[in-house]
Amino acid sequence: MKRRTFFRASTALAAMTLAGAAFAADPIVVGAVAPKTGPLAGGAAVTHWPNIQLWVSEVNARGGLNVGGEQRMLEVIEYDDQTNPAETIKAVTRLAQQDNADIILSPYSTGLSLAAAPIFDRLGIPQITSSAATDQIDELAGQFPNLFFLLGRSAEIAGGAVEAMAKMRDAGEIGNRVALVNVADAFGIELVSAGKPALEAAGFEIVYETSYPLGTQDLSPIMKAAKDAEPDAFVAFSYPGDTFGLTEQAMIEGLDVGVFYTGVGTAFPSFAGRFGAAAEGIMGIGGVNASSETFLDYAARLEAETGSQPDYWASGQMYASLQILEAAIEATGTLDMAEVTQYIKDNSFETVMGTITFDDQNSSTGYWTAGQWQDGVFKGVASFGGLDGVVEPFVKAGWE
Repeated sequence: MKRRTFFRASTALAAMTLAGAAFAADPIVVGAVAPKTGPLAGGAAVTHWPNIQLWVSEVNARGGLNVGGEQRMLEVIEYDDQTNPAETIKAVTRLAQQDNADIILSPYSTGLSLAAAPIFDRLGIPQITSSAATDQIDELAGQFPNLFFLLGRSAEIAGGAVEAMAKMRDAGEIGNRVALVNVADAFGIELVSAGKPALEAAGFEIVYETSYPLGTQDLSPIMKAAKDAEPDAFVAFSYPGDTFGLTEQAMIEGLDVGVFYTGVGTAFPSFAGRFGAAAEGIMGIGGVNASSETFLDYAARLEAETGSQPDYWASGQMYASLQILEAAIEATGTLDMAEVTQYIKDNSFETVMGTITFDDQNSSTGYWTAGQWQDGVFKGVASFGGLDGVVEPFVKAGWE
């Protein structure tokens, strides 16, 4: 567990421009925990950390959060949990008990977020997850009344991929044979548990299936075996490192499929940057309304502030989670997290991802489930809740 602090200098500089009363106000300490090392560090570097930087910068540029009529600047303490749930729990506890953080943000990823949920519950802190997808939402919401979900259920996410593939199959563009693989952690296991029966119910035949440990470096045996099974479609519920690795191995092996679908990381701008024209037509988890002016404005602000482009899925949800927390604190006028949590449950919020309302602690507004690289943009091709901006999938043309 490694501690870093940032925005101290910018906080002090901005505070010097404020009136005397605001200048004297104690800063609000924001605690942040997520990987900077380990298998999920790359994903957090795209989706998690830049959004915290943008939010803190924008809030402080406005003079800080208004808490009961007092403007208070934000100061962040961050910890690297090394993609280790035990370190996540240790860091959240330290933030609360030693660093006296006023706000603690939800960790990155499904597994790390759920590992930390009991700690957030005991501390009475709202945990708005923006990178956790699970079919246990109803159970978890009952167990942890301060736990909120923006990405939705695994069954809906897997269903989005199956829905898009079925459209292509029914149009005669692909066949029925599917190779199915998953990363063996909470995220991948839940998705394949939902995705396999959904594929079979839609009339697809699973001709190859396997899983692999998080952090696996050599993915060539998986791709060789998948190719030997002669599938019409390849589906991987994967995390960023393996998403890139599987795609690279598919190109090396010359895997010839009509649909190539990978998980987290497919929506990263760096995915298209790495694979160029070969990315065109690749499908993956997530998506956005690529023509949304609100999203495009947010993306431009993020890049201007951090030098990082958002991914076309969970980045916007991460920033939305911060907007929700900000709005709830300012509306209640307090840092009493019980009041803040109740306000989140009872109200709607305007965010970069549209208006968000929680129904039993799950976003009832809808969310993206599947996307595809089209014309250099990862566009949403399926959503839960009928979001605007859905486009039709097309057959992947093949590796170039």
